[in-house]
Amino acid sequence: MIWTKIHVMRHGEVNNPKGVLYGRLPGFPLTELGTAMAEKAAEHLRDAGADISAVIASPLLRAQLTAAPTARAYGLPILSDPRLIEADNIFEGEAVNSDRAIFFRPENFKYYTNPLRPSWGEPYAQIAARMSAALSSAVRIAKGREALLVSHQSPITILTRFARKQPLAHAPWLRHCSLASLTTFEFVDSTLVAIRYCEPAADLLTQAQDMTPGDSAATLKR
Repeated sequence: MIWTKIHVMRHGEVNNPKGVLYGRLPGFPLTELGTAMAEKAAEHLRDAGADISAVIASPLLRAQLTAAPTARAYGLPILSDPRLIEADNIFEGEAVNSDRAIFFRPENFKYYTNPLRPSWGEPYAQIAARMSAALSSAVRIAKGREALLVSHQSPITILTRFARKQPLAHAPWLRHCSLASLTTFEFVDSTLVAIRYCEPAADLLTQAQDMTPGDSAATLKR
């Protein structure tokens, strides 16, 4: 039997003072606190003796910067996988995290016709398909060892729900995927046998302005 572990990490805190839903927009680096979160995750993996053989990240800047401390710790390059990118959203570029009233504008009601798809952005099924494909690819790359993937809250949540055979549609404020958290998928050969979750940067979360919903200890900026 061949054991393989894939750690899927959410990026650290992003510099986003205007509360924009940044989605796939270019820019948006980590804050100083976000960098510290990424370093905490790298320390956690190293101290746990994780046998990281590949570091793979979403092409977005915040994910690449979050992957950097682990890549340095293990002397590895950062590989990019577009399948790990943030979910597409019709509200990208809007300051929805600082002004929730945007959601209640009459001109936006047409986007809420099918919340199970969802009608305001990339279909959950599409996210699940690309994220599970990225996970399967990482299992092949790291066969018998471990790998780190760096992605985003919504895609990681959808991947986890898909793997647990839970409904993909969900309330965003119930997402269990805090900043710089690690969701670890354990495989025997190609069979998923366990999913584990930890927060290496838990002690930093109360200082963060999370900007996105979820059951994190970070403050949701309103």
